[in-house]
Amino acid sequence: MDNGHDDAPNSPGTPDGRDAEAVLHRARARVLADLTARGAAGPEAVSMLEEAVSSRRWWLEQWADGAEFVPGLVAQDVQDALLEVFGRWPLCPLCDDPHALAVEPELGPDPHWVCEARGVGIAPVGSLGAGPDEPRGPQEPREPR
Repeated sequence: MDNGHDDAPNSPGTPDGRDAEAVLHRARARVLADLTARGAAGPEAVSMLEEAVSSRRWWLEQWADGAEFVPGLVAQDVQDALLEVFGRWPLCPLCDDPHALAVEPELGPDPHWVCEARGVGIAPVGSLGAGPDEPRGPQEPREPR
């Protein structure tokens, strides 16, 4: 009976446990860096990050080819969890009207925080600056996808 699981230990395209953990560890580090940069890395937010990483572990086991999407997904998971408890995060450093940055692409490699109102990329996930009070230098428009 097919249980829907591939029992082969190292199927093509499937990272072994060490590779999957490395992917998850890097995603965790990137989102933690953004939480820290924006002063949001308190115990409750870090617990939300741990929960997001844990749930993406299962997701990665199911779709190993999606490994490059994990950082953006973890960032979105944490953003959603924070919204329910603390409000919008991270806030856009460019706009006077407070709004959260979005992760683009929603499901894709090389995730970036973007200001959807202006169509401007702010930073790769894991490289956010200090926040709305930081100096506002010139921003490069993001390339159309």
